Amino acid sequence: MSAPFPPLAGRTIAVTRAEQQLAEARRLFEHQGAAVVDLPALVIGPPVDWGPLDDALDELEDFHWLIFSSANGVEAVQQRLAKRGGSLAHRPAGLKIAAVGRKTAACLEGLGAAADFVPPRFVADSLLEHFPQSGWGLRLLLPRVQSGGRTLLAESFGAAGARVVEVPAYESRCPEGLPSATLQAIHAQKLDAITFSSGKTVIHTCQLLEKHFGNDWRQQIARARVISIGPQTSLSCSEHLGRLDAEASPHDLAGLVEACVRSFRGPV
Repeated sequence: MSAPFPPLAGRTIAVTRAEQQLAEARRLFEHQGAAVVDLPALVIGPPVDWGPLDDALDELEDFHWLIFSSANGVEAVQQRLAKRGGSLAHRPAGLKIAAVGRKTAACLEGLGAAADFVPPRFVADSLLEHFPQSGWGLRLLLPRVQSGGRTLLAESFGAAGARVVEVPAYESRCPEGLPSATLQAIHAQKLDAITFSSGKTVIHTCQLLEKHFGNDWRQQIARARVISIGPQTSLSCSEHLGRLDAEASPHDLAGLVEACVRSFRGPV
């Protein structure tokens, strides 16, 4: 019996992630038969000022929970702790860790600092709904992206009586430009879909396309389906692109691939 036909065979998919995070996405999409075009829409780097994070890490033993909403936040805090001879694996005994998302949890496990709580759905709202204890009186540390991230967690935990310290741990900036191979694929109208992994990837992709193609940049991607990783990213797609064809469920990279598969099974 012949092997099953890969569901994305013959499809060209653009992946908008940070450059250092493209390899995993490429592997998963290629496993489903897709040709992958790298569209690096984020550059991950340090925040403008390390001071707020350093001050919080000085008082780490005074926090009850350390809450991560991204693997980038985990890596930033781990690197900052390493500079002072520490690590997440050797955090204060009374400090618990919560992680939003499978990748965030896996990143923690890889560091020997498995999360104490991972919500059933990979969105911040699920963490709030299923958090294992009342927020009243808790002191929480939320490392996050410097700009463009949601403040829902901080606001909701604060409303529940928690003392929340929200600090910038990294920044995701717009790249200077796009790879020449990517520009050629867009210009030739070869893209069947563009996948977005955050609101910032949507915004930066729009900026980069306008920079390279001018005011008619939307026409360059008119035939490509727009696939989002989750609800907030979907809002950005609707706002900046005026459309959305599919949303991942679960809201992670594997779900993003499956959303593409589902989209191309249906009518064009």
